[in-house]
Parts: sequence; structure tokens; C-alpha cells
Amino acid sequence: MIVRQRTNWLKMLFIWRGSVLKKIVVQLVVILVFSLLIYFFKGKIFDYKVHLNPTIFTLIGLALAIFMGFCNSASYDRFWEGRKLWGLLVIETRSLTRQILSLVNDPSDAKEEKERIIRMISAFCWSLNYQLRDKSGTEHLTRLLSPEQAEQLKDKKFIPGIILGFIADWLNEQQKKGNIDTIVMTSMDHQLNQFSNISGGCERIHNTPLPFAYSVLLHRTVYLYCFWLPFGLVDTLDWMMPLIVLLISYTFIALDAIIQEIGEPFGEEENDLALNSICRTIEYSIFEQAGISQGELKKPDTYFID
Repeated sequence: MIVRQRTNWLKMLFIWRGSVLKKIVVQLVVILVFSLLIYFFKGKIFDYKVHLNPTIFTLIGLALAIFMGFCNSASYDRFWEGRKLWGLLVIETRSLTRQILSLVNDPSDAKEEKERIIRMISAFCWSLNYQLRDKSGTEHLTRLLSPEQAEQLKDKKFIPGIILGFIADWLNEQQKKGNIDTIVMTSMDHQLNQFSNISGGCERIHNTPLPFAYSVLLHRTVYLYCFWLPFGLVDTLDWMMPLIVLLISYTFIALDAIIQEIGEPFGEEENDLALNSICRTIEYSIFEQAGISQGELKKPDTYFID
């Protein structure tokens, strides 16, 4: 995810990283070359003059802009809901850690046991991260879980749910030992339900993309509009036509690319959510609460946060 402050207007014109321009530069070059050919041949195809009134493009452009606005809002809603779910996960992990540290009674082996369960909480976050990105993430699971638990996760498809089961088993064991009373157990069970709700909400976003028909319609309409536009402007704009077509095409095609990118917020592109950074923040904060030794919190050395 690109996180940077707006700079002066001149630098903003030439920023490359974080822009979708590099994704669409080939399409823009093709449209520019096509527009130059239309200008050179004066809007003719095999000696047939293509007459298109610019008013047509005004009407189509208005309808296209409205439809793109709808798709952009739908994509951003998915992006923002994903961010709210991960923000809630930050809150709930710290809350559960606080309850474990302060409300679970302290037998002789409590410190080591509490550290073990807090590592499981961190493992849950990493496993959810990698499930949403369709990756294994085994290096974090083997680091945070016991060898027996890591072995149980082999070949499993829904690892976050299984790790929640590990946490629930630990809490149940502590209740049987008399280290947690019924009221505290009820509160902690509510926290686990919140973890499950967050996981389910993220899976819903990940597994239910924007309807494909919307993407196809928007994509086709944008490109048809951009390739027909030179015929409508060649007689009125003369040599400026290719540049104006390029500007209009950049606006529509770039917005189409942004809609596709932020509509899948859990990916690893430059404008997706920084899930690794959130997981590192969660782990650092709950380890710090528990007094577990760790290195310095990794901070990005560029504008990009993964």
C-alpha cells in the first residue's frame, strides 16, 4: 500500500509509484497511435469518411461517467469494509490479550502459558492474512505455534478457524483448572466470536468479487468509447485531437484500473491493504503488553507498506 503525503503540484504530475499509469501505458500508447492515424487519414477508413457527431460522445460519456461512479463506490466500499474489519481485529486482539494477562489467575506456570496463548493470537492474524492472499505463511505459523499444532495445520484449508479452536481449547483448559471463572470465560468467548466474525467478513469480501457482468460492461464501454472518440473530434479539433483523446482515455481507463484494483483489497498491489504491516503491528503491540522479548518494530523505508 502506498502511503505518502500530497506533494507540490509539479511533483504530483510525475509521480509513478502508486499510480496506475504503468498498468495502462500500453493501452494509452495504442490509443495515441490510433488517434494519430485517424488524424493523418482525416477520419477515413478505406476512402469512407466516418461521420460521428461530437454530441453523441457527450451523451455516452455522461452515462459512462455515472456508471463508473457507481462501480467506483462499490469497489471503495469493499476496500473500506476490509480496512474496518482489520482495524477491529487490532482492537479485539489487544482486548483479548489484556483480559488474558489481567483476568486469568496466576499459577506457577502462568507466564509461560500466557505467552503461548498470545503467540496463538498473533498466529491467527498471520494465518488470516495469508489465507486472504492465497499463500501458506508457514514461516509465521511454525514460529508462533508449537510443533504439534503446526503439524495439525498441514493440508488444512481454513487455518484461522483451526487456530481459534486452539485458543478456545486453552481457555477451556484454564477454566477447568479454576484459573478463569464463568463470567470471564463468557467475555473471552465473545472475543473469539468477534475473531470469527472478522474472519468471515474478510472471506466474504475475498470470495465475492464485484459481479463479472459489471466489469465486462464497464471495460468494453470504456475502450469502445476511447477508440471511437477520434472520429468524433477529428474535424473539430484538428491536430489537437490525439492529445485530447489521450487525456480523456487516460481518465476513463485509469479509473477502470483503479476500480479493479481496490475492488480486491486483500491483494499485494500498491493500492491494496497493508496486511503484513497490520499483522506486525498487532504482534508487536500484544507482545509488548505481555512483556515478550522481540526486536524493533519494522518501519517502511520507502513510501510502500506491504
